[in-house]
This record gives sequence, structure tokens and C-alpha cells, in this order.
Amino acid sequence: MYAYDAYDHALVRERVNEFRGQVKRRLSGDLTEEEFRPLRLMNGLYLQLHAYMLRVAIPYGTLSSKQLTTLAHIARVYDKGYGHFTTRQNLQYNWPKLEDAPDILAELAAVEMHAIQTSGNTIRNVTADHFAGAAADEVEDPRPWAELIRQWSTLHPEFSFLPRKFKIAVTASPHDRAAVRFHDIGLILYNDPEKGRGFEVIAGGGMGRTPFVGPTIRKYLQPEHLLSYLEAILRIYNEWGRRDNIYKARIKILVHEFGMDKFRHAVEEEWQRIKDGPLQFAAEEEVRIREHFSPPAFEDVALSSEQDEKAMAENPDFAAWVKANIHPHKARGYAIATISLKPHGGIPGDATADQMETVADLGKLYSFDEIRVTHEQNLVLPHVRKADLFALWTILSHHGLASANAGLLTDIIACPGLDYCSLANARSIPLAQKIAARFDDLKRLHHIGPLKIKISGCINACGHHHAGHIGILGVDKKGEERYQLMLGGSGAEDATIGQITGPGFDEEGIVDAVETVVNTYLHRRSEGEEFLTAYRRLGPGPFKEALYGAR
Repeated sequence: MYAYDAYDHALVRERVNEFRGQVKRRLSGDLTEEEFRPLRLMNGLYLQLHAYMLRVAIPYGTLSSKQLTTLAHIARVYDKGYGHFTTRQNLQYNWPKLEDAPDILAELAAVEMHAIQTSGNTIRNVTADHFAGAAADEVEDPRPWAELIRQWSTLHPEFSFLPRKFKIAVTASPHDRAAVRFHDIGLILYNDPEKGRGFEVIAGGGMGRTPFVGPTIRKYLQPEHLLSYLEAILRIYNEWGRRDNIYKARIKILVHEFGMDKFRHAVEEEWQRIKDGPLQFAAEEEVRIREHFSPPAFEDVALSSEQDEKAMAENPDFAAWVKANIHPHKARGYAIATISLKPHGGIPGDATADQMETVADLGKLYSFDEIRVTHEQNLVLPHVRKADLFALWTILSHHGLASANAGLLTDIIACPGLDYCSLANARSIPLAQKIAARFDDLKRLHHIGPLKIKISGCINACGHHHAGHIGILGVDKKGEERYQLMLGGSGAEDATIGQITGPGFDEEGIVDAVETVVNTYLHRRSEGEEFLTAYRRLGPGPFKEALYGAR
């Protein structure tokens, strides 16, 4: 992973000192809340429904054990003993005191972390495939490119005050685990059979009030031109993006109103003007950054052992965990282990300080000192020897971290909702807990198979409900919390926006509705057919009829 140089250390340290002075002025009354607001947002500090919230950047979702231990320490000392991992591979603290914020940032800086550009109308935390550098299906590790983008975009003077926030995601696998088509810019690194390595460039995706699946504006881009092409896109957006209406300020609206051809032409014209300038980086620069992401010293270990097979045969809980939470690794004899943060009765994405410390220790012991944060609000140990899986699972079980539900129905994504967020219309967390409780049967979950439920407490879609196989949106109907049900969404390479089924439900009704949808799928599916495939084959008709009756 990337290590700070002297410039990085100085930049982050000076930002902490600057913010310390700003907080002091706010506490003394020299700054009003309105005057302080843009200053705190530049440092990732929000004012939510009940308290401040601090959002910490975790670039491309990669953490060291030392960093995760520090996040645990901050949760214990400055918060209420836990942190919340988000769909953008960040960590949020929901209860910090304003006077403590500079000290928290100083503690983060000591382990090469910060909260810069985790809020505001700027380029946010650059995200990537959470299996990057380990996935068996990837072309190459995309994180060096994400790091290159991070360095280019950090405090970029031209793009620090964009019309609206801006999000970039990178993947290098045919199976999209980074939801690139739902980002302002999505990048897919692939090998063209004739041209070699290159990026497919997607622009104008997004969720929220007006969701769009981003179109491809350039099928192939040579890697050395990546930054200049991104700069061209951002310049067109910065010049033409709307600033008169916050609901129409995202680049997705610009691409939609221009039309893809006109937008592409404007970008290409600007790019031709700048592409041979200083942003065309040399191969040595790629080598320099890539050295920070060198693969670990993998051992040549056996693919499996009789001991592993015996452990699974004798322990069905371990076997279920392997089936759901273990994914193929590019190195022989290794596996990728997902640690679910969706236990029975838990809050999706929350981890206690003790749990974070446990995962940090396990990362050091079993995964070359590396941990990942996923878009599904889980954690990952990316490089685990298969021979160590049973020992790993045993420790996780002891700490309540061995839920065998990764990718299954109870692996629910949920935003903080009305329990924390001043923008929300409805609660997301209690609903996620009720749905999980309704389906709290491991055998039943595995019988249902892969099924992604995503819940948002308002139209801003922080819970990615548009991309859920089953999506749920909280709305306010005459002061009452109601929930719309959407079906058929996907954030993967087959990205689609879910369809609203019909009238909304109250909290109890939406839990029943989810069960009705699942039962309809089980009754109508073909053998081995997963939910999304079945829904696309059957269409919404059978599900609407089951939900609302013949109308």
C-alpha cells in the first residue's frame, strides 16, 4: 500500500494545525456555524441529526493493521466505542465532540490517514475493487491507478469547488465489484487483444433523485493518458455543470442533458488540447507508484489438505462460512476471506473497537498485514492461506465476526437513516435488523442463494437502493415513514436500476413484502437459478401480483 512521503506528511500535518485554529475560533464564538460550515466540511466533519460526524478516508479501501488499530483506538477514546464502515470504503464516527476533532485528525495523521475531501463539492475518496491485488479474475491490481488519481486530485486547485461532489471508481476485473457504472467516472482496466492495456471510461453514472447507469464515453484509453482525460472530463463538468439547482448539479444531469455524443465530443476536444502536456506521465512514474503495491511474498502451498476437508465435514458452520465468505485468489493455495459486519441483530457496517482490533491482529497474523473495506460494508482479509482458514474462522467466531452470509440476503446494505441523518425520511437500521431477523436461518439463506438487499432512508440513495436486487427506499408520506419496494437492480457489470413495484408499505408491511418476493422467487425459479436471473426472466408481473393481488 502507498506510504506517505515528506510532502504528504507535511500537507496532512499542516491541515490538522490549520483546522485546530478554526475549531478554536468556532468554540470561542469568533466564527458562526454558517461561517464554520465550509471549513469543517473541508475536513470531513458533518453536523448530523444529533451530533457531529467525522468521515475518514480509506483510499481504495486498503488498510494496514496499524491503521485499523488506530481507528479502533479513536472509536474507544473519542466516540462511543464503535465506527461505521460505509459503501464508499470510508469509516464514519457518529459521536465525536467538536473540541476533539483536531486531536482525532492528528491521531489519523500519525498513521498516514486523514479526512480531506471526504465531503464538499470536490473529488471524493477514490474507490476500487475490494479484492484488488488478490482476485483471481483481475487483469492487474488497479490500486496503483487509484493512487495516481488520488495524488492528482488531492487539493487540485481547479476542482476544489465543483458544481457538486464527484466520485471515481476503478476496477480491473470483468466482474465489477466496484459499481463503476454508478459513479461520476468509472474506469475499467482491461487487455485489448490488439492495443494492449487500456481503460474503458464511463461518465455520468449515479444514484439519488435521478439515477443513471453511466454510459461509456471512450471504449479504449491508453494508460499514459489517464490523468489528462480525467482532467478534460472535469473541466467540461466544471464549466457546464449547473450551479443554480443542487438537484441538477451532478455530472449525470449534464451528460443526460447534453446527450452522450455531444458530451463525448466536448471532452475529446478539450483532451486533444491538453493530452500531450505535463499530465502525460512516463512509465517510470507508474513503476514508482506500483512498487508500493508489490504482491506479498506468497508461499508455494498446497491447494487443500485432508485436514481442511475434515474440518468442513465435521463442522457445518465452518463449511457454510467457506461457501459464502471465501473467494478465489490469484495465488495458489491462498483465498480471500470476507468478514461480515452483518451479525444477527447487528447494525450493518458497524464494528466495535474490540472487533476492529481483532481484525487488525488477524490481518497481521494471516493476511500480510493488510485489510480491505468493501462496498458492502464488510471487511476483507485479502491474502489468507487456505490451510489457515479454520484457525481464522475459529477466532472470528469467538469475537462474533463469523457470520456466514456474505452476498446472501442478510448481508444487507443500509445507510444510517433517520437514526442519525438530518436528510433522512425514514429509518434504515431497524428495518435492516427486522428483515435479517425474519430470515435468520443459515440453511434457508443458502437455499435462497445470492440476493442483495439495499436500503436507503431518503432519495439521496446512500444505501444504493437503486442497485439492489431488492431495493428499499424510505419516504415521508404525510408525516408517516413509508417504504417503496424496488426489484431487479444491480451494481455489477450488468448494471441496472431497480423498478418500483407499486404502492409503498409501512415498516411491518415492507418486511412481509420482502418475504413475499423471496417466496415468489423460490416458487417460480428454475433449478440453480439465482434471484436476479429469475426476475429478469419472469419480469415484474408475478411479483406484483403476489404483492398486491390481481388489479
